[in-house]
Amino acid sequence: MRAKPAPINTPEGPDAAPRGFSIDAHRLAVPKPAAGLYLVATPIGNLGDITLRALQTLAGVDVIACEDTRITRRLTERYDISAQLKQYHEHNAEAARPKILEALAAGGSVALVSDAGTPLISDPGYKLVREVCAAGHAVYALPGPSSVLAALSVAALPTDRFFFEGFLPAKSAARRSRLAELARIDATLVMFDSGNRVQDTLADLAEIMGTREAAICRELTKLHEEISRATLSELARDADSLETRGEFVLVIGPPAADADVLTADALDDLLRAQLAAHSVKDAVAHAVALSGRPRREVYARALELAKDLRGGDGED
Repeated sequence: MRAKPAPINTPEGPDAAPRGFSIDAHRLAVPKPAAGLYLVATPIGNLGDITLRALQTLAGVDVIACEDTRITRRLTERYDISAQLKQYHEHNAEAARPKILEALAAGGSVALVSDAGTPLISDPGYKLVREVCAAGHAVYALPGPSSVLAALSVAALPTDRFFFEGFLPAKSAARRSRLAELARIDATLVMFDSGNRVQDTLADLAEIMGTREAAICRELTKLHEEISRATLSELARDADSLETRGEFVLVIGPPAADADVLTADALDDLLRAQLAAHSVKDAVAHAVALSGRPRREVYARALELAKDLRGGDGED
């Protein structure tokens, strides 16, 4: 169970501990930064990947708002930083945001960090940033580690255009439908996955996107970092031997200029998902745009699937 959020305050007085951090036994003092919200990127694995500016800011702010204080404490203890740690995550955000806004209104400085990497990337921080901006407070970005960019840099795939998907749906039908949509994007794809689903995801990717080049990036920057590069078909074939412990970033190359249209199975998955929420007409229009198949063919198949899903003649 998550701990209840404690009040966020900004104590300052003669007994307050000096602000600073330590590197290799050298203690460096830092001033309190200007009032505002600081979005601080933190290491995705190797704690040595922190920037000097990030250390100066984390050591100087009144409060560090973080997803899990236990994880962020590993970083602050490594560099002997004594700033307060307060939880801010999707389960307590509604209660915690007003306290952060109060601290900023009183002239406080607050750093927002995620458990790893750059805040707001696949986490709820954007709502806080939006409200802080609306209240007229300053927001500062401190760039640094990002698993998305790290994976792109080592995948050996085109980087001029990329699309970040985040996590795919957990359920098979929804995941396959989403992959059918992603298959039409003319860019390198980057997505997160968990160890308990990555083998199923690779099988779906191979079926829908075929022989595209791809990379599996596991445990980036950590002790057991592992990068596997091959076609999706080859990666799916060898998925049974894949080490599934850890965190995964999948990078899939863009479609070839003469790429084939969606397979029949992929089209069926796409149509089923669309028919569950839309009329046959709208489902067909969406599927034609994404599949590259002729409208007459897609319409005929949609009628067959609609008949199975809804009974009757399938028209609506």
